[in-house]
Amino acid sequence: MSFPQAVQEAWHMVALARDLRPGTVRKVMLCGTPIALFRSERGIGALIDRCPHRNYPLSEGRVHQGALECPYHGWRFAPDGSCTEIPGCPLAAAADPRLNAAALRVAERHGAIFVTLSDAAPPEPPLPPDFGSPELDHFWWQQGTWEGRAFDAIENVMDPFHTNHLHHGFIRRRDRRLAVDLVVTSHGDGIDMAIEQTQPDLGLMSRFLERDRQRSVSRYYPPTTVQARWEGETRLTLCVTAIFTPAAEGTFTPFARFSTPKGIAPGWLKQAAIRLFLAPVVAQDRKALARQHAVMTQFGHPQFTSGPGDILGSRLHRLWRGETLEPGQEAPVKAML
Repeated sequence: MSFPQAVQEAWHMVALARDLRPGTVRKVMLCGTPIALFRSERGIGALIDRCPHRNYPLSEGRVHQGALECPYHGWRFAPDGSCTEIPGCPLAAAADPRLNAAALRVAERHGAIFVTLSDAAPPEPPLPPDFGSPELDHFWWQQGTWEGRAFDAIENVMDPFHTNHLHHGFIRRRDRRLAVDLVVTSHGDGIDMAIEQTQPDLGLMSRFLERDRQRSVSRYYPPTTVQARWEGETRLTLCVTAIFTPAAEGTFTPFARFSTPKGIAPGWLKQAAIRLFLAPVVAQDRKALARQHAVMTQFGHPQFTSGPGDILGSRLHRLWRGETLEPGQEAPVKAML
């Protein structure tokens, strides 16, 4: 699967702000493009990881005097890509633009750093509800770059039926299922699936962290974001925003932002509990997506057969490609989860 135009022209999260300290540079991958990300007193810069002089990787350089310095000949580039110095040589006030590095638009929002490869992207990264709400406690969780495709990871988190088996005992149980109603709503530029139930799931996480959950909704915000919200009788109990950044053709970098209502329990305690119960679930998903991708690679292409539980059909992939859907809510589908 090559990356569709809608993916290439979007904003993508590439790093946690806390991982890019002042005076540091790091290499990130986005849709097969290497990027040198750095922070200086002039702000954050995102440059294509190639010095225009002799094609040396800028990500191996250092931040010096507010610019990123190439370690080969010492050419320096400001966050906007302009060449500010060529050591040993005079540099005219109106420097030749051919000397500049290729700069990308970059934005820092709510502890996340976003980059876009395209001028066609909107002025700001679009963010889902409650992403920066001051009424909630938030924390980020990131575990490196995974093997697999970003789209398959999106489909995985939108699919409730794998949780009874892959995450048996942690989220749901394969031997004790609950009757639920699945309600799909298309929003034109996105889609969600609500799970209506009369009691929380029977896995360890729900038993220990939830008491009154009656509804959960997972919504896909194309091209790379899924937000899952768990709701009790009167309020939100947990919101998880997952961002799946395509690094290359067979790798992606997932970022997860957890948001919980402020209350009696301190934020650090809730974070510790969520990490404890979700760590094995995350490991299981990571392993499954890597194995899935290995099989698809071995056979040369993906070949999927949809069953009765795949009620979203091809709609996720259509949204991934930049298509829109006919808005509307469908009749509930009864299932056992």
